[in-house]
Amino acid sequence: MTHTSATMLRVAVPEPERRGRARPRLPRPRLPDPRTLPPPGAATAVGLFVAARLAGAAVLATTAWTGDKQPLALLGRSWDSLWYLGIAAHGYGRVLRPQPGVVQNDLAFFPLYPALVRGVTALSPLGGGGAGLLVSWLAAVAAACGIYRCGALLHGRAVACALVLLWGLLPHSVVLSMAYTEPLLTAFAAWSLYAVLTRRWLWAGALAALAGLSRPNGCAVAAAVVAAAACEAWHERRRLGRVSPGLWAGAVLAPLGWGAYLLWVGRRTGDLFGGYFRVQAGWGSRFDLGHDALRFTRILLLYKARFVFPMSLVIVAAAVLLYVLLLLDRPPLPLVVYTSALMVVALGGAGFFECKPRFLLPAFPLLLPPARALVRTARARPWHATAVVAALAGLSFVYGAYLVAIAHAPL
Repeated sequence: MTHTSATMLRVAVPEPERRGRARPRLPRPRLPDPRTLPPPGAATAVGLFVAARLAGAAVLATTAWTGDKQPLALLGRSWDSLWYLGIAAHGYGRVLRPQPGVVQNDLAFFPLYPALVRGVTALSPLGGGGAGLLVSWLAAVAAACGIYRCGALLHGRAVACALVLLWGLLPHSVVLSMAYTEPLLTAFAAWSLYAVLTRRWLWAGALAALAGLSRPNGCAVAAAVVAAAACEAWHERRRLGRVSPGLWAGAVLAPLGWGAYLLWVGRRTGDLFGGYFRVQAGWGSRFDLGHDALRFTRILLLYKARFVFPMSLVIVAAAVLLYVLLLLDRPPLPLVVYTSALMVVALGGAGFFECKPRFLLPAFPLLLPPARALVRTARARPWHATAVVAALAGLSFVYGAYLVAIAHAPL
């Protein structure tokens, strides 16, 4: 073959046939930039919260079935839940003396949650445990909505969504799925604080009064409303020379629920102003400025203890750190007063050290600094934020299942 013929042959044969079939080059997929995505709404935040709690319930159910236990019974009839269900079914009047010097009186438990459970059992075919779970689950969703509104008002929707998610992934967030009163208190507290921040004083006071009927530390909501109202009244008087009646009404309403129940217990026990505190002392609960907590911490550090106790110490220490970060962030006065009151009640009270993380569940403003940090991380390094959330979820689900289905320490 001549040189000319070889050249013509190379020209005639197409390039793909000479080198094999060419692979089409697909365009590389482009991931959306987190900085350009629209911020999530309330539905997204509540959906993430519900998904987190359902996943935690699934882990708990698997753990319970492994030990031949019923998960719904564990969620609806554990520890304090039994006292609340007893009050809902039979009213007040139960007193136990499990050991010398200990008098467990059901007057220590505030009345709103049992009243709601009793109402649900009267209007539906549910029993006490199912009614208690329904009230708690609905309250948890309402609390998530209120927390989202507060976060969105202060720092935008993205931080609000992260705030709700972090609240649903706390180590003790399994309590939000149980027949306990923390979801109810948090719901009233979050919406009352939102009403304060938007200057709806009558709503703030009414919701604070309901929070005061939910739990002993519901007084923190009343303190926040009264402090904010006093500050607003001072500014109004300087600016306008008068104070609006709604402001005074909200401030007066706020402490009524908590104060009314304490006076009712005092009248029933024969000690109008000290009766409730005597009832709490019978349970071993009293306010001693943290002396008992420091003594218990020393025991934990020097001697061996069950896993629940050192874990509670770590959670409380983390709460103190988050409290300092919150104060450095200079949040609005109502959030400072509310969170400070919850911290004082939880850390300054004696007895039941393992319950202190549960007492701090309603203190959702503590999560504002990590929520803002999580959003910044998600925008700069999405995979890092995903890893953090996955680690928190794993800790929350596993530890929650351990607390309810394995550990024998009071929640």
